[in-house]
This record gives sequence, C-alpha cells and structure tokens, in this order.
Amino acid sequence: MKNSNLSIKTIVAIGIGAAVFIILGRFGSIPSGVPNTNIETSYAFLALMAVLYGPVAGLLIGLIGHTLKDSIFYGSPWFSWVIASAVVGLVIGLVAKKINVQNGEFGRKEMISFNLVQILANAIAWFVIAPVLDILIYSEPVNKVFVQGAVAGVSNIVTVAVLGTILLKMYAKTRTKQGSLTKDM
Repeated sequence: MKNSNLSIKTIVAIGIGAAVFIILGRFGSIPSGVPNTNIETSYAFLALMAVLYGPVAGLLIGLIGHTLKDSIFYGSPWFSWVIASAVVGLVIGLVAKKINVQNGEFGRKEMISFNLVQILANAIAWFVIAPVLDILIYSEPVNKVFVQGAVAGVSNIVTVAVLGTILLKMYAKTRTKQGSLTKDM
C-alpha cells in the first residue's frame, strides 16, 4: 500500500469537521443586521481543526462544510463564500506547525502567532476574495459585497480571536508537555 498524504485520522477529522461546521453554521450563528451575513462560531472551530490537522484538512473542512451548509439550508452553495471559507482553513492550517498545541504549548507567543495568522486569513478571505468573487461570479453590486465582506471579516476575526483562542488553550491543556514526564527511580 502506498503512503497516502492524508491519514485515516485526517480524513475522519475532515468528515467530522465538516459536519460540525454545518451544525455550527445553522445553530451557532447570530444575525449581524447586514443581509445574508451572520456572526459565525463555525470559523473558531474551523481554526481549531486547521491548527490540529493542517492546511489540507482546513481547506477541505471549510470547502465541504460551507458547501453542504449552504446546500442544506439555502438550497444551493454560494461559491464565492465557500471559496473564502476554504482559504481561511488553508491559511490557518499552513502555520499549524508553528503553533505546537499537540505538545501542550499554547502560551503568549503561540496565541499571538495564531491570531496574527487568523487575522490575515480572514482579511484575505472576506475583505478581498469573497467580495471580488461575488462581483465576478454573481455580478453583485460592488458596495453591497464589500460591506458584507467587511462585516463577515471583522466578525470572524473577533469570533476566532475569542473562541478560537479559548478552544486552542483548552486543547493544549489536555496534552502532555514534551519533557514534562520523568521516570521515578
């Protein structure tokens, strides 16, 4: 059997992650007051999964989760935002190795690194990719899509900064720090 790039563990994480993304997108979102734009807790979970399982898992959880959420609850996916969600997962996942939560490390340095990256990921996705693709794919009005993108971006940045940081801190506490165990003599 050839060595696969995706382990069974990662494939299962993608499936579970996409399912949780859908559930949070339905029951863990708060209307923002801007049409078709919500404050989403699903992006904090996406960030956690991207850090734990890497860029491919982050990309696929965002892509599959958002596509299915839109299809189930709205009838069809809104691909400009689906792509933006995938980009958020990908970019956050790219720094997973620098954030060492698997070894019980999530201190000040890791929190700052995580939040700088998630701010960058959300800014790229929601201030640029989603509105530009809305215009190119759906011929949406420019002023409308940039307002929606700004609201989505800012709310996702804040949600991930608060909930994502808490989730990663809690996860790190469940892990044993490398070199912290000693053998009794």
